[in-house]
Amino acid sequence: MSHKHENLLRSIFQDPISGNIHWRDVESLLHHLGAQVETHSGARLHVVLNRVEGTLHRPHHSNVLSRQDVKHLREYLAHARVTPSLYEAEK
Repeated sequence: MSHKHENLLRSIFQDPISGNIHWRDVESLLHHLGAQVETHSGARLHVVLNRVEGTLHRPHHSNVLSRQDVKHLREYLAHARVTPSLYEAEK
């Protein structure tokens, strides 16, 4: 994993929740991790990562995720067993 993706993963899981995470970086991370991403109606995306299915939403009025969207992304990645601590353990 590149340093850019490592830093993004850490920023997704940091507290307090970051309000400066760009959607294009999240999409890049998901593709790098091997996720299957399908666009559904509107801003909804169906994502499958490590055999865990979920729905994520693109930001509507900007390219930056809201804190609620980051929280939802964090929960999905944790269910898919993609967290900074698990990544460090696999190194």
